[in-house]
Amino acid sequence: MNQVSDNVQSPDPTPKTARGRMTRQKLLDAAENEFGERGFHAAAINRITENAGVAMGTFYVHFPSKEAIFRALVAHLGHQVRRSIAMRVAGAANRLEAERRGLQAYIEFTRTHRNIYRIVNEAEFIAPDAYRAHYESFVSGYVTGLREAERKGEIAIGEPEPRAWALIGASVFLGMRYGVWDDSPATEAVIQTVGDLIEFGLSSRKPAANGG
Repeated sequence: MNQVSDNVQSPDPTPKTARGRMTRQKLLDAAENEFGERGFHAAAINRITENAGVAMGTFYVHFPSKEAIFRALVAHLGHQVRRSIAMRVAGAANRLEAERRGLQAYIEFTRTHRNIYRIVNEAEFIAPDAYRAHYESFVSGYVTGLREAERKGEIAIGEPEPRAWALIGASVFLGMRYGVWDDSPATEAVIQTVGDLIEFGLSSRKPAANGG
């Protein structure tokens, strides 16, 4: 396997015109299919442009290389996931309800973006900094949310960062199992089981009665 450099920088990711933004989105959508189906090394820019319906020269207006669009795609998928979750958890009564809603949103996202696992996992070797940033971007927001929930008395006090990594790890594997490997189980049943685990833990002991 050829070594891929880590220092390729893509141009400004937000084109200034609506047409430019639409073209960039078409390229990212086509890249998601190409990288997801073939992997990074077998993927070809000409197939990306063909499937996006744009000229080869247009590709290089937005991305200087195959690695650049791959990196942009990893960041784009992460943004899409976070946006989907944020929309679902908006209006949740408390943090525990938000956890259930967020998990359901993530599983549903993986069912419609099945290639996300291959793309993100391959990033560990093609663009390790982008791979790490993909997950760290989730953790930073998660930690803020957990601290706010502690302040409101919605969850027990504890160190937020390891909690965030544990909850994100659970979501990643649940999405793989129930979103990609087999999407036949109803998400409601899965969310109920995992939501109860998050809320009550594994202990068989009942919480002490108030004032007991």
